[in-house]
Amino acid sequence: MARLHEYQGKAILKQFGILTPAGDIATTPEAAQRIAGEVGGSVVVKAQAWTTKRAGLGAIRFADTPDAAAEAAAALLGLEIGQFTVDRVLVEQKLAIAREFYAGVIVDDRARAPVVIFSSMGGTGIEEIAQAHPDRVARHTVDIRLGLRDFEARELARRAGIKGGLLLKLGDAITRLYDAARAYDARAAEINPLVLTEDGALVAADSRFTIDDYAVFRHKDLGIEIAREFDRPPTELEKIAWGVERGDYRGTFYFIQMEQGFARGDGVVGFHGAGGGGSMMSMDAVLAQGFKIANFVDTSGNPPASKVYRAARIILSQPGIDGYFASGSGVASQEQFHSARGLVKAFLEEPLAVPAVVRLGGNAEAQAIAILHRARGAFPAPIEGYGKDDAPDFCAARLRALVNSWTPLATIPSGRAKPDAADPYTFETVTGGTVTLDHARCRDCESKACVESCAPGILSLEGDVPVLNITHEAAKKGGCTECLACDIECYFRGNKGGYVELPIAGLEAYRASTPR
Repeated sequence: MARLHEYQGKAILKQFGILTPAGDIATTPEAAQRIAGEVGGSVVVKAQAWTTKRAGLGAIRFADTPDAAAEAAAALLGLEIGQFTVDRVLVEQKLAIAREFYAGVIVDDRARAPVVIFSSMGGTGIEEIAQAHPDRVARHTVDIRLGLRDFEARELARRAGIKGGLLLKLGDAITRLYDAARAYDARAAEINPLVLTEDGALVAADSRFTIDDYAVFRHKDLGIEIAREFDRPPTELEKIAWGVERGDYRGTFYFIQMEQGFARGDGVVGFHGAGGGGSMMSMDAVLAQGFKIANFVDTSGNPPASKVYRAARIILSQPGIDGYFASGSGVASQEQFHSARGLVKAFLEEPLAVPAVVRLGGNAEAQAIAILHRARGAFPAPIEGYGKDDAPDFCAARLRALVNSWTPLATIPSGRAKPDAADPYTFETVTGGTVTLDHARCRDCESKACVESCAPGILSLEGDVPVLNITHEAAKKGGCTECLACDIECYFRGNKGGYVELPIAGLEAYRASTPR
């Protein structure tokens, strides 16, 4: 889920007619001083960071004058909260609070529906309120076909102990919150506290929105860089990886950095999983061997070879890793030779300069392992391939043995580059890639391995050279599945006349700016 800052959530609430305190966002003490002067009176200065209980962390401060607001902003800007560096503060009117409530809309996966929660107490976590005062909390599962109706919202507030004319105000605020959550595809939308001021106004004193990953593309106005729920800003590599996932919905590709600032010899390995449960077990096995995990990656759900390739390239772009460990589910339905070809292509082009252990369990795993072992002599570092019958603990122990016996290279050699083609035949792929078949080499190729191994069957021989048997437009629209067989099989079994160029936006610039 993509988390929004408080000020972004409040901007959404305003659109739907829910009152918020007067104020604005500031990135400098001077701006905070100006905003406080415009608001007039006492203000609250809040660090904008993805964390709860900011008051306890000293990230919320009060100021009675514009100068005091500037001082508060100066203290908060640059503050480290966990892995988050505060770069903006929200300066807004201090409310005269008479009463606090909680209102939230949460998508309940078990119920497969939005659930609206209201509490006649607010200001602390809803879980704590529900545990200590269950009679003050009410829930309502919404029929998505009908939405949240006014009478249902009022009944929700009534069941939490609200009476009289306040029912109308709260019912209206709750339905508006639901409408806001629905419009922005929120997995969660919360106002805590929803404040009744001394002059009788209902005001959202705080807000939290998280947007569904798969709906981010519909809400460009939110400026979400990456659809993940972090407690910190995304790293450059995470942004690059999200660019891959955002542009290719075939299978999944999650990339999260867990360690940074490490160096060779620190025992940090790149981790490449496939399937949630199997990946967790595999990570535990790696940790049990005394390694640290540089990143978590999951490529599952039948990803194309090209997505596995891009994931491996990004993992290997983390400077200082001591090994590469790939392992996930042992019962994957996807054909594992696609993943194997994606890995081999990445390991050729980097090249692989640290020991690697790859466990590819599932359909056609024997073929996948054979593809990995066939390529072993082409990499500077050792690699071992295993299948579902090889336990993650065993595979992690093999990585430990390889790392312990490996002498790191003083100089990493250049990897495989795109070859020059004397007689190029090219076509584009669905993710902006380009397939090049050098017909000058193809004519002298005896195996024609590219035609035989092309998974979608879109290559045929025309005379003695391979060509598309579909249109170039159809290939670009997805007819070419980027299985990479015309690249990897040609490299090892043919005349090295095939190459698939798969761009990764931003990666080369990142590598150029990052010491290796």
